[in-house]
Amino acid sequence: MLHERATLMTMSTISALHDKLKRAPRPGFAFMVLAFAFLYPVTSFAFQDYKLSRGQTVYVSVYSNIFTAPKAVTFHLDATLIIRNTDLKDSLVVTSADFFDTEGKLLKNYLSAPLTLRPLETKHFYIPGESEKGGLGANFVVRWRSQKLINVPIIECLMSGTRSNQGISFIVPGQVIREEDSGR
Repeated sequence: MLHERATLMTMSTISALHDKLKRAPRPGFAFMVLAFAFLYPVTSFAFQDYKLSRGQTVYVSVYSNIFTAPKAVTFHLDATLIIRNTDLKDSLVVTSADFFDTEGKLLKNYLSAPLTLRPLETKHFYIPGESEKGGLGANFVVRWRSQKLINVPIIECLMSGTRSNQGISFIVPGQVIREEDSGR
C-alpha cells in the first residue's frame, strides 16, 4: 500500500514537473529537474511499514552451492545466518536456529540453549563453503520470541565465495512462516 501511494505521488510529481519543463527558460534547469524526478522514486521506495510481533518462525533459504555457466560447475559458497534485533528498547530470545539440507533432513541445531539478543544486538552463525553441506535447497528455520510486542528482527543469510578471479556474494531475506500469536 505504501508503494502504491509512493507511485501515485511520484507520477503526479513527474506530471507536474513535465508541465513546468515545457515552460522552463533554460535547458540546464530542465535537465536538473528531470534528473531529480527520476531519482526521487528510487528513494521513495526505501520506506517500509514496520511490524510488531511477540514471536515468529522464520524460513531462510541457504545456497551452500550454486551452478556456474556454461557447464553447470558447482560453486561452493560460505553461508552466514545473521539475526539482528531491530528493537531499540527490548530484548528477544532466539529459541532455535536449525539447519536443514535439500531433502529437509536436519543437519545441525545451532543452539543448545535459548539465546538472548539485547536491543540492537546482532548474532551470526557461519557455515563454510568447503563443508559442502546442505546443497542448493538448504535452509534455516529460526524461532524467536519476546515477552512484549517488539519490532521484528531482520533475519537473513549472506552467501559469499571466491574462486580464481571470480567472486560472488548476495543476501537472502528470511520469510515468516508462522506468527507466535496465530496459533498455527
